[in-house]
Amino acid sequence: MAVEIVTVPDLGGAESVDVIELSVAPGDAVEVEDSLLVLESDKATMDVPSPYQGSLVKYLVADGAVVKVGDPIAEIEVAGAAETPAAESVAEAEPVAVEPAVAEPAPAVEPSQTSSEQLILVPDIGSDDEIDVIEISVAIGDQVEEGDTLLVLESDKATMDVPSSHSGKVIKILAAEGNKLRTGAEVAILEVTSAASPEPVNSLDPVNSSEQINSPELIKSPEPAKAPEPAPVTAAPAAPASQADSSPSGSVYAGPAVRMLARELGVRLDKVTGTGPRGRVQKDDVNSYVKAALNSAPTAAAGAGIPQVPAVDFSQFGDIETVAMSKIQKLTAANMQRNWLNVPHVTQFDEADITELEGFRKSLKDEGEKRGIRITPVSFLIKALATSLQANPAFNRSLAGDGENYIQKHYCHVGMAVDTPRGLVVPVIKDADQKGIWDISAEIASLAASAREGKLKPAQMQGGCFTLSSLGAIGGTGFTPIVNSPEVGILGVSKSQMKPVWNGSDFAPRLMLPLALSYDHRVINGGDAGRFMTYLVKLLSDIRHLAL
Repeated sequence: MAVEIVTVPDLGGAESVDVIELSVAPGDAVEVEDSLLVLESDKATMDVPSPYQGSLVKYLVADGAVVKVGDPIAEIEVAGAAETPAAESVAEAEPVAVEPAVAEPAPAVEPSQTSSEQLILVPDIGSDDEIDVIEISVAIGDQVEEGDTLLVLESDKATMDVPSSHSGKVIKILAAEGNKLRTGAEVAILEVTSAASPEPVNSLDPVNSSEQINSPELIKSPEPAKAPEPAPVTAAPAAPASQADSSPSGSVYAGPAVRMLARELGVRLDKVTGTGPRGRVQKDDVNSYVKAALNSAPTAAAGAGIPQVPAVDFSQFGDIETVAMSKIQKLTAANMQRNWLNVPHVTQFDEADITELEGFRKSLKDEGEKRGIRITPVSFLIKALATSLQANPAFNRSLAGDGENYIQKHYCHVGMAVDTPRGLVVPVIKDADQKGIWDISAEIASLAASAREGKLKPAQMQGGCFTLSSLGAIGGTGFTPIVNSPEVGILGVSKSQMKPVWNGSDFAPRLMLPLALSYDHRVINGGDAGRFMTYLVKLLSDIRHLAL
């Protein structure tokens, strides 16, 4: 059987890639297209398939090695290959005694070395646009190899390393962090040392060499050429302290994909131990660092982090049943936790005298039956909230993602929390400020029915400016609702009840409605909340103001 050497195939433009996995073991049988090993570039991973059927003799590379197109990676003993006829021809030939020629050792030739300066330019980046320099990866005096990163560029869509096209010592850096460079721009100057190759010397005497070749004693079956053992990988020397201090991430050997991941996770690369070749930091190294940091995070008692709720085996106390949460319940739980942790809540309480409102609502019962519409107190609450948002625009805002601006909305959509068998949902009444009580009542009935039947569409639950959460039909004297971020306010309404209210001369029975206004204190201050609540109570206490 013959032994074939497998090399790295075309990498699709990548200059060099890392070996991240050896897929089979020496001695294992392999089929054509079976994966021999896995390579990883900064953008993707790829399997290297076997071009032969046979068994793996050995790998010529190690896990973590850096390879390029054409590099030998494995030896495969190919099944069914024809035996070489050399041995048979040797057996048939008559032996002839020939003294083997002894080659005189060639004198060692010291190669001459010359030094020159080499200008390193930005390679083709795929466009003529200028992009930012975000990291300088080397310092003057550093020794770099071909392919080592000199600096890192970042466009609106991606980051890329600028590799050195030569090996040498950095004698001048021509770019600085924050500069904008394009294809062909000057990056650095290297001092490159080149060695002149000596003339090849034939170690065999030209006369005796033919005799040696023709000698049957020296003719043997040709052994398969063995690729040189991979050179041991040595860790890159540590950067000087001054360099690490001035550019913590720039002195770290890592690809653009890893650098982008580290920036997204807020990880300093100089804190991460690289396990790749020459100490290269890989994605798994960053992820492992983050996991270790999370596992060692201090508890709330230490002033940071949130402690985990301890798991409890409730079965020790009696019979139990584990019930899976619905998707709506899971989303609600996640949203409520996020909003509670991120929004600094303040809740203000008040009461509205809705005696006149309730009397007017009941007077519309007959007309509602003719229209096929039932008017509830929620209709008046939504109309009053829409009018209050128009009069107090601070509550019709959202904090921008940068934390430095807010978005002022010039539309008025009011959400209403609806309790359903599947969980809590919040359909939205669009343009509530432009609709009358009859229109709002009809839309509330339609949306509530769709919510209970699970037929709400995503568009019907988006775009809210403010939310109403009413527990009046259930009961209770008050509660503190959680702001439905990115909205900045929510009104909680409890069950109305008849109370004696002093009118200046005596106590009179009045129907009082408990209100609880929670707001985001990053956008709303106490004065804004006080004015909003006072105006809302005024509208509910005398609904004639809704017509103004």
